[in-house]
Amino acid sequence: MGRACRDPRPILPHGRSERAANLGIGSGRYRGEVSAPPAPLVVGFDLDMTLIDTVPGFQSVLRALGVELGVEFPVELMTAALGPPLDLMLQPYLPASEIAAAGDRFRSLYPEHAVRSVPLLPGAAEAVDAVRDRGGRVLVVTGKYAPNAQLHLDHLALDVDHLEGWVWGVGKADVLRREGAQIYVGDHVHDVEGALAADALSVSVLTGGCTREELLAAGTHVVLEGLGDFPSWLAGWLD
Repeated sequence: MGRACRDPRPILPHGRSERAANLGIGSGRYRGEVSAPPAPLVVGFDLDMTLIDTVPGFQSVLRALGVELGVEFPVELMTAALGPPLDLMLQPYLPASEIAAAGDRFRSLYPEHAVRSVPLLPGAAEAVDAVRDRGGRVLVVTGKYAPNAQLHLDHLALDVDHLEGWVWGVGKADVLRREGAQIYVGDHVHDVEGALAADALSVSVLTGGCTREELLAAGTHVVLEGLGDFPSWLAGWLD
């Protein structure tokens, strides 16, 4: 399961939406008469594998949890494409009756085993700064348990205006709409779905487990190699 970019139970149907089909993809610009948003600029970012490289921390927690439960999790496989909620990742390896408790224990183990080993991905700080330099607000909207997400932000000195945790896929749309986000940046096809559901511009980076082709098929508008390309793309889009 860890190798599949898309969860076998997709939140939205496969294929690009009609709206996405009318918008430019890949080049960083729309096709059609779409202009940059009026101030204030609000940009949302996913956390895991978009801003931070969660793999080493996630693997460490899975190993510690496995020792406690007497289960040898295939951690390399499970972390090959982070993005789906933890309970879906655990389903193939634990009885259904044990998943909720295992998830709670995972989150309890997380601060000790995951935070210090997880770095910012290249360009993450610069991407946040690029939004700030334009007078914009920065959101982090993530499926991660919010207190653990905040530990990462604090440890890496990543200053954001709003953090929302435990939201995934189209569930991110309510937050993005409420906060007025015009752009949502993520690495996973379900990040694309959240952006499209919020009628926001979907910007995807290739630092997670999803390929360019998978992200484009999901309907993303822009694909960047990583956040290092985001400041120049944002400048070009706004100007």
